[in-house]
Amino acid sequence: MIESGTRECHILIESKNRIERILFDLNGIENIDHISSQLLAIHNQLEGMHELYRSKRIATGSSLENFRL
Repeated sequence: MIESGTRECHILIESKNRIERILFDLNGIENIDHISSQLLAIHNQLEGMHELYRSKRIATGSSLENFRL
């Protein structure tokens, strides 16, 4: 999924997509539950950052210069 937006949004989306691919590739490997849980937690953190970035950008009408990844 590609959204129009800032470079930062694109990076967050691509990072989430990469994690989804890793989770897909790891599916079926034994004893991988802990790693899968960690990857899912990172994915959720990236999603939260993306939502925060979008909501602040919408609220201010500008990009967030000081928002660091």
